Amino acid sequence: MSGASSSGGIRAALSYCVQQVRRYDYHHYLCLLELPANMRKAAFALRAFNVETSRAMDVASDPKIGLMRLLWWQEALDKIYSDKVIEHPVAQALTSVVSEHKVSKSWLKRAVEARINDANRENNDIPQTVEELERYAEDTTSTLLYSTLQAGGIKSTAADHAASHIGKASGLLLLLKSLPYHASRNHQFSYIPAKVAEKHGLLVHQSGQSEIKKDSREALCDAVFEMASVANAHLQKARELAGSVPAEARPVLLPAVPVQVILDTLARVQFDVYDPRLARGILGAPPLLFQLKLKWYSWRGKY
Repeated sequence: MSGASSSGGIRAALSYCVQQVRRYDYHHYLCLLELPANMRKAAFALRAFNVETSRAMDVASDPKIGLMRLLWWQEALDKIYSDKVIEHPVAQALTSVVSEHKVSKSWLKRAVEARINDANRENNDIPQTVEELERYAEDTTSTLLYSTLQAGGIKSTAADHAASHIGKASGLLLLLKSLPYHASRNHQFSYIPAKVAEKHGLLVHQSGQSEIKKDSREALCDAVFEMASVANAHLQKARELAGSVPAEARPVLLPAVPVQVILDTLARVQFDVYDPRLARGILGAPPLLFQLKLKWYSWRGKY
């Protein structure tokens, strides 16, 4: 392949990544636009990879097909890091980014493996503690931030710690926001831990199995509030580290802004994940207000 055609192929692959993130992860698309130009290529490729893996189970008509897609990505990462050609635009973009920026394979493998483990769970296999969901959020969401920082050549323990907290908060809140979808698809609240459910009277034991009641809206709101409080604590810890985070790392941590927006929206609807206002605008906020808030944080060098 000539240099010109190879370059054109990479540009087309990156354009595809940008469009995928814009279509399926719009609030993070807006965050990535605030990054310096030299960091956007890697950031969009990494986010598009997340779009592919996070949607694998949702777009499949059969869970087995979704799992096969995740396993395909697990194998694809091995090929990407062996510099083998893969006929998939996101894989092509990732190959270019990995070659140029030396992004650690371990973060991406960890993300895929966490989703594979989640896909292998039975519907009635409820996580026991919030800590289990925090680990899942770190594996699938914080790793994206670690990889983006690494691609930008940013080495900072404080930035990594802040990224860990922001990823955990973001991951937890997106799981909460998706509770109605998963309940309708799997007939179960798959992401409410048993200990939280039991505390709020949502846990039912039948035929040796545990299920979470779906007919108690008030108790569900209380459970969501408890989990959202954990996410909020992570956000506050991340922001407490801001003084130690290098200025060049702060744009990477702008996903803290949508975390705050989801928390504000949940509070406005009394933590009722079935309230239709959660689905309006961008994470429940008017689009212009969301973009102004994001711009304000970016301009101030905050997150």
